[in-house]
Amino acid sequence: MTTGKVAERAGGVPDAVPEVVLGRRVVLRGLLRDRTAMIGIGIVSSFVLAAAFAPLLAPHNPDAVDVLRKFAPPSAEFPLGTDHLGRDVLSRLLYGARLSISTAVAATLGISVLGLLLGMLAGYLGGLVDTVISRVVDVLLAFPSFLLALAVTGVLGPGLGNLMLAVVAVSWAGYARIVRGSVLAEREKAYVEAARATGLSGWHILWRHLLRNIVGPVVVLTTLDMGAILLGISALSFLGLGVKPPTSELGAMLSEGRNYISQAPNMMLFPGAAIFFIALGFNLFGDGLRDVLDPRTRQSADS
Repeated sequence: MTTGKVAERAGGVPDAVPEVVLGRRVVLRGLLRDRTAMIGIGIVSSFVLAAAFAPLLAPHNPDAVDVLRKFAPPSAEFPLGTDHLGRDVLSRLLYGARLSISTAVAATLGISVLGLLLGMLAGYLGGLVDTVISRVVDVLLAFPSFLLALAVTGVLGPGLGNLMLAVVAVSWAGYARIVRGSVLAEREKAYVEAARATGLSGWHILWRHLLRNIVGPVVVLTTLDMGAILLGISALSFLGLGVKPPTSELGAMLSEGRNYISQAPNMMLFPGAAIFFIALGFNLFGDGLRDVLDPRTRQSADS
C-alpha cells in the first residue's frame, strides 16, 4: 500500500512506458541475465512451493493442541519449536505462508486490474469521466492508505475477505493515476493517430493498442507492490482484523507471539523472518523486471 513510492522506483510514468511491447522470450532472457531478479525469483519460488505443498511438508497438524509440549524448543520432532498451545510452529508457518501469499497476490491483482481499468477510462475518455475519477483518486491519495484500510476494515468488521476488500478499495488510486498519465502520453502518438485514421473505434484502440503499450509499468508496479501489500495485510492481521483463531496466518502468528516473546521468541522470529524474506523476494524480482522492461536500462546494458 505504498504505490507512490513504488511508482518512483518504477522509473516514473511516461519515461518508464515501453513504446514496443517486448516478446516473452526477450523478457525471459533479460530476467535470466539479471542476478537481482533471479535471487528474487528464487526466494519467492521457495516460499510459494513450500506453501503450496504445505500438507505434504508440514510434520504435524497446524491446529493440533498439546499443552504438555508448549514452548518446546526446536528439536527433531518440532524443527521450529512449539507455541503457547503446544502447536508446531513449522506446520503453522507453512500453512500461514500459504494463506498470506495467496491473499497478497489476490489483493494486488485486484488493485492493479481496478486501477488499470479506471486509469485507462480516465485518460482516454477525458471530460466528466476523467474529472470524477481524478477527484476520487485525489481524495484517496490525500490520506495514508494503511489508515484508510484500517478504517474500512473497522467498518466492515474483521475477516480475511473484508480485509482484502479494504486493501483493494484504498490502494487502486495510485495505479489509476499512473495509468492515466501513461494513456495521456500514448494517445497522441503516431500509431494511435494511424489507428484512428483507419476507422477503428475508440474502444478497439484502447484495448488492443494502448493497453499493450502501457501494461509494462503496471506489471512492474504490481510485482513491486506485492511485498508492500503483504506487509499491509500482515499488519492488519497483527491488529486482529484478519483471520480468526485458530487459522494460521503470518500476521496473526506475530500477534499471538508478542505476548510470549520472552518465553518463546521463536513464535515471533520465524513468522517475522518469513514476512521479511517474502517481501524482499518480491521487491528484488520487481526491480529486475523493471530493468528488463525499461528501455533506458536495456539501452545502457546493451551499450
